[in-house]
Amino acid sequence: MASPITSSFQTRSHIPILLFTTNLRSAFLGERKGFTVYSAPATNVGFLKKAVECKESRIGKQPIEVPANVTLKLEGQSLEVKGPLGKLSMILPREVVVEKQESGILRVRKAMETRRANQMHGLFRTLTDNMVVGVSKGFEKRLQLIGVGYRATLEGRILVLSLGFSHPVRMDIPDGIQVKVEENTRIIVSGYDKSEIGQFAASIRKWRPPEPYKGKGVKYADEIVRRKEGKAGKKK
Repeated sequence: MASPITSSFQTRSHIPILLFTTNLRSAFLGERKGFTVYSAPATNVGFLKKAVECKESRIGKQPIEVPANVTLKLEGQSLEVKGPLGKLSMILPREVVVEKQESGILRVRKAMETRRANQMHGLFRTLTDNMVVGVSKGFEKRLQLIGVGYRATLEGRILVLSLGFSHPVRMDIPDGIQVKVEENTRIIVSGYDKSEIGQFAASIRKWRPPEPYKGKGVKYADEIVRRKEGKAGKKK
């Protein structure tokens, strides 16, 4: 009869280790290999544990300088910024708070230590800074028309674009945004709300994005269009 398998577990600080031995015998097959369970001290086994800490946002911890001609109104999570160019307001999420120091500097801080708070910290610091800069200095976006017959004109508060279609494209200019046209091929969009400026400039570019072969279309002034090589003709 085969001998039973022996095992020993002493304490929780020991880890079982399997060692193969020849303690099983059979009359037909001769010796068989069995196994015995022993225990080894847990101090011989090492585990790697690394603590993950959430660092403060490099953008979120930067202070915001408020000019003398800008007034702030903070009520709970509602922030209102008023300056010589206009007025903007925003509702802050509960994960962040805005503090105004005696020196006239704004700081955006996290109200709690969560993953969403880390995401909102840098974002709403940037949005708050855009509001302060927008009502005091303003923003602008420049576009350029490239192509034969491509031109832009202004008819009051309507921007008229000739982009190679069978009809001109007419776009109403939103309130709070000013548009200038230079040399019929350069468009300057300016205002105090950075998001509205970017949205209107993107809607202009959407009508005729620059193509990669000849570069024709509407592009931003600082945009670099990656060009492609056209099909080469057959060599004679």
